[in-house]
Amino acid sequence: MSVIYDLEHTTTYRYRNFVTFGEHRAIFLPSTGYGGRILSYSLNANIPCETRWMMDTLSNNVTLLTFREPAKELTVIYRVRAEHFGIPTIEDFPLDHRADQIPVQYTPDEWSDLSGFIRPHTEDPEGRLATWTKRFVAGDQDDTLDVLQRMMDCINQTLTYEAREVEGTQSPAETLRLQSGTCRDYAWLMIEALRRLGLACRFVSGYLYDSSLDGGEIGMTGSGATHAWVQVYLPGAGWRAYDPTNRITAGYDLMRVAIARHPGQVMPLSGSWFGEAGDYLGMDVQVSIRKLATLPEFDEAQSIPLATTGSN
Repeated sequence: MSVIYDLEHTTTYRYRNFVTFGEHRAIFLPSTGYGGRILSYSLNANIPCETRWMMDTLSNNVTLLTFREPAKELTVIYRVRAEHFGIPTIEDFPLDHRADQIPVQYTPDEWSDLSGFIRPHTEDPEGRLATWTKRFVAGDQDDTLDVLQRMMDCINQTLTYEAREVEGTQSPAETLRLQSGTCRDYAWLMIEALRRLGLACRFVSGYLYDSSLDGGEIGMTGSGATHAWVQVYLPGAGWRAYDPTNRITAGYDLMRVAIARHPGQVMPLSGSWFGEAGDYLGMDVQVSIRKLATLPEFDEAQSIPLATTGSN
């Protein structure tokens, strides 16, 4: 089965007086891979701009925006129509035996490819994060999938979700101290904790489908804006999704846009402006996702056999 959806992401910046803008960097277009395909997309602004598309070091799709005119308000609207194939359950991809328990045993080639995602990125001067992490492997609690599930559940059930307009991501130690955070903070806490257990993890920025905003009954935490979650590399299963904000590991609700070693690499929209310090009045982000159709699974019995050719 697959899902066809329409997505619209609107970001608006407001200023007291006319200001000018430096180059902006946007990461909106999903890097679908085997998880889906893009049917159409557009990116528009309320003032004239030039756009250039590129792919960064992690193969994320990046748009560079150059604005030609000053303005008191800047609005960037991104729209996409795509097909989403969903995230299969972990049962569909059994782990290699070397991944059954922590510490997971990576091969030399895996270590070379994954080293940037294994090495912790943040400092932990007071040991708050290390102490919190050890509780999940104390005694004989070393089953990998069990540790992952319990850590995700703990973040979801013991911390308080609090949306905030301020850009950026809290350090894991700060999230533990406050016992609260956003989806980005939750994901970053889980990533840095798992890295201290020797697991390769990457930060994922994307979108969350919430059926309650599309006429359904089930509500999701963190919908209406960009979303963030974790991917963990498990030999045999590959990159697996863990969303501690909603306790999601499979299904059709998580739509990946970009991956990164740390959250600062995948800001949805970033750039500079020039004016007086008091000119900035704030920003507003609105994200809507509408499911258009659900397509049945491909029926191999009805497929047309491919012609084969022999070789000498």
